[in-house]
Amino acid sequence: MRVRRFREITYRELFVSPPLKFGGVQRTYGEADYVVLGVPFDVTSTYRVGARFAPQAVREASLNIETYSFRSGIDFENLSIHDLGDLDVTGSAEETLKRLEFVVGEILDSGKVPVMIGGEHTITLGAVKALRAALGSGGRLAVLSFDAHLDLRDEYMGWRVSHTTFMRRIDEEVKPKIVEVGVRAACREEVRYAEDSGIHVFTSMEVLRRGPEDVVERVRGLLEGCDSIYLTVDMDVLDPAFAPAVQNPEPEGLTMHTLLEALSGICDRRIAAFDVVEVAPNYDEGVTAIGAAKIIFEVLCCLERRRRAETQRCS
Repeated sequence: MRVRRFREITYRELFVSPPLKFGGVQRTYGEADYVVLGVPFDVTSTYRVGARFAPQAVREASLNIETYSFRSGIDFENLSIHDLGDLDVTGSAEETLKRLEFVVGEILDSGKVPVMIGGEHTITLGAVKALRAALGSGGRLAVLSFDAHLDLRDEYMGWRVSHTTFMRRIDEEVKPKIVEVGVRAACREEVRYAEDSGIHVFTSMEVLRRGPEDVVERVRGLLEGCDSIYLTVDMDVLDPAFAPAVQNPEPEGLTMHTLLEALSGICDRRIAAFDVVEVAPNYDEGVTAIGAAKIIFEVLCCLERRRRAETQRCS
């Protein structure tokens, strides 16, 4: 009954079907293990704009890169994927987040992994709330963020819900364990808040000096005991040399190799939902959108490899 309500409401009222499907792989919703949805929300951006164009740009990129993952030994084409299309967003962050929370909750209730293509980073707040509700108050939830920024401001330019404040709202309202990796841009208020709140921060300098293997080991240790993990990747975690078309670029970022190695080592079956956000495709010739598509491919193939391994152990 829950799935039927999802189809009746979201397909007709909350989604716009794009001409392209992510990866060119489209199973029915019932067959799918992973459900892709675009969230073209770009209202609170304060420097560059254009992330609302990212879902379609990332879909287009996904059709023009190879699908086999050497890290996992899995071909993306063999995964069961359903692309719902794009959420019908509004000019209100609060209303858009409510819609996203509802849709992600329905996907989780049907036993599937939601994969969001943003859009600005604010969307993570709605999706994390949905995962908290699905997990229940007793479940141990973690948010694992790869981002150049802490996004822990209490308020910015009059907004308490924005791309600069959403992680603080997550900490206050959802209260998960939060681990942020690749950080190199913050104000003093955010640093103090992270220290006082027990938010674990790995700067980009630490990651680059220690290498991805050390970071993987330390992050996995922090995530021990968590039942469910929400993964969010802001493309500005990468150095602008690798991802120039982001909304808030910051020098001294991670390389694509370092990011993919870290994700491959950390991602396991507890990743219940994830997003890739903040691509502003008009600022380059498609390089950043290709990177975003590659990240989604690699994360999904990694999750699929571990799902298959777990199935074999149980059989």
